[in-house]
Amino acid sequence: MALVKTNFPLFGNLFDDFFGTELADWRNQNYSATNTTLPKVNIKEDENGFVVEMAAPGMKKSDFKINVDNSLLTISSQKQEEQKEGEGEKYTRREFAYQAFTRSFTLPNSADADKVSASYNDGILTVTIPKKEEAKPKPPKSIEIS
Repeated sequence: MALVKTNFPLFGNLFDDFFGTELADWRNQNYSATNTTLPKVNIKEDENGFVVEMAAPGMKKSDFKINVDNSLLTISSQKQEEQKEGEGEKYTRREFAYQAFTRSFTLPNSADADKVSASYNDGILTVTIPKKEEAKPKPPKSIEIS
């Protein structure tokens, strides 16, 4: 008894063409232009400012570029690696890895864009955005009655 494999290339290609397009994937927000997953972020706020934590393991400080333009904070990265195997033989196998992403965040009016700082430790990029002095909460003030 032989196993018969039936192919329907017309239907297979039709489905692949339709479902493989960006139109079908309208929730493509978690992927960058190079089809890699965008790093996830946590954003915290306290009385002194905001902290953006981005999970980006395996990278170096020099891989990141952070800009503030008006009230738009942009974090981006481009990383390219090349691995070669078997150069001493008659063939060469090369594997290229290219990863790029850009994430942008609109800063609130209370943020002091001139004092943004960043650090990278244990795979987490931390961007600290302090609040303007006038935006920080003030302690209660007691008013004397005259």
